[in-house]
Amino acid sequence: MSTTPADSRTPADSRTPADSRTPAESRTPTAPKTPGQLTDEVLASFDRCPDARLAELMRALVGHLHRFVTETRLTPREWERAIEILRATGEITDERRQEFILWSDALGVSMLVDALAHELPAGATESTVLGPFYVPGAPLRAYGESIAGEPGAGVPALVHGRVASIAGEPIAGAELDVWQNGADRLYAVQRPEAPEDHLRGRFRTRSDGSYAFVAVRPVPYQIPHDGPVGRMLKLTGRHPWRPAHIHMIVRAEGFQTLTTHIFDASSPYLDSDAVFAVKPSLVREFVEHAAGEPGTPPGVEGDWVSVRADLVLAPA
Repeated sequence: MSTTPADSRTPADSRTPADSRTPAESRTPTAPKTPGQLTDEVLASFDRCPDARLAELMRALVGHLHRFVTETRLTPREWERAIEILRATGEITDERRQEFILWSDALGVSMLVDALAHELPAGATESTVLGPFYVPGAPLRAYGESIAGEPGAGVPALVHGRVASIAGEPIAGAELDVWQNGADRLYAVQRPEAPEDHLRGRFRTRSDGSYAFVAVRPVPYQIPHDGPVGRMLKLTGRHPWRPAHIHMIVRAEGFQTLTTHIFDASSPYLDSDAVFAVKPSLVREFVEHAAGEPGTPPGVEGDWVSVRADLVLAPA
């Protein structure tokens, strides 16, 4: 039997005009993805995160970061420079220098984190930044001992006081972990040739909560400004100076650990600290003394200074 013309048509011949469109031609036109949709997509990617706090932090980070990029209309060139800054920050950071902490300090983030974490009761000594030069494991020293590991470190300074609770009760056995810079404006960690324990030490309070050690009078110094943070300060018209201070971490069982400074009241830059760490309650008067004056610490020759800094710890 002969087939009809219709029976002899191939499948291709049977397609309608609409069927003959290519996949690209048959696709329904869609609007371009908006910046807001992109942000929503990234935020949604954390929905399966098993750690609720981590998911909260990542969503907040992405949200703020995307808003910053959108509000400032960050250009590709600016984005490239930001990546370059992060790379340079990582390259300059080592066991002696923490440029990422320096960024945090110089942008006020360190002090903001500290303020949110330490809502202290009335009367407790205020905290401030740790800074980039802390090194754990300082030697345990005797009451009144000097922390200077080499001569000529600076004008001797007798630092003394009492560690107590908010109720005024002495805290015996509290540990004071102390470090500072010398007259050369440098911390020991910045000087490879300096004795490892120079201008560092740990002290225990006596039964009445008292402590004492001989330091040197601190001097203003510049935070490291030969790297990315320094370039930011220069380009934005800011200076790299910190006012004179001595660092302390105070630890005692049953109490919150306190990280704080003793600032010299006569120092410049108290009102323009490069890392925003000055609090009026931490400023102390360094009293000047002549050589041989009564109360001169053992081993101290020439003029010296003294400062009293009572410390009050909040309960844990």
